[in-house]
Amino acid sequence: MKLLRYRADGEVRPGLLDAAGQVRDLSAHVPDITGAVLDADTLGRLAALDAEALPQVEGPVDLAPCVGQAGKFLGIGLNYSDHAEEAGMKVPEHPILFLKATSSMAGANDDVILPRGSVAADWEVELGVVIGTAAKYVSEADALSHVAGYCVINDVSERDYQTKLAGQWTKGKSCDTFGPIGPWLVTRDEVADPQNLWLACDVNGERRQSGHTGTMVFTVAQIISHLSQLMTLHPGDVIATGTPPGVGMGIKPEPVYLQPGDVMRLEIEGLGVQTQTVRADG
Repeated sequence: MKLLRYRADGEVRPGLLDAAGQVRDLSAHVPDITGAVLDADTLGRLAALDAEALPQVEGPVDLAPCVGQAGKFLGIGLNYSDHAEEAGMKVPEHPILFLKATSSMAGANDDVILPRGSVAADWEVELGVVIGTAAKYVSEADALSHVAGYCVINDVSERDYQTKLAGQWTKGKSCDTFGPIGPWLVTRDEVADPQNLWLACDVNGERRQSGHTGTMVFTVAQIISHLSQLMTLHPGDVIATGTPPGVGMGIKPEPVYLQPGDVMRLEIEGLGVQTQTVRADG
């Protein structure tokens, strides 16, 4: 099942994508796609609906972030060994954790807006994990049972803010629009193995990133188990699990960063496609 949220008449409504690729409205069945509806019983009830009997959403669909009211937006850094190499950093012994402000979340096809003074904004295609049931002190063996589904995330990063301003990576990760998620949340039953997905990012039609989740340093199960030892993961929490090589920061001889007018296209096998146009704020 592919769950989504879309904007219409000044509000965000819940929906799903049917087998023919048509958006159907779920407003009569759930108020929104949030952590409150990601439990197994509710997902089972939605999966049992006759999708073709649901109201069809006509015309172009303006997608909102595929999950609303997320309590936490967590990021894992340097989780592909070849990305760590291009960044000139050691492969970590434990998952590197940073926070992205939940206010950075955007729809899959929303514009990415460069904040004033930005000169080093970068792209990062990542597998997103959305928690469905609370996870605290969970084992690796049980970790995936707490997942509601998966999605595409662009962990847009302002490298100067991230590395040159005193403080944490969060500064370069949390600008408005720097967290497109979606286009939809693909439920766990449709993803046989989160460690067997290819992912890619094109910028202005040129392939920049190409990778496979099988090369992650820490698997999705390891990440969830590790984080759950530190904090309770709640339904609706979102985790960005790291990016493969090919980011702008790693381009030689000089880095290449996003400019107004650039177009990013991100895709993960079975999870859909994002497309964003870059523009300057103000």
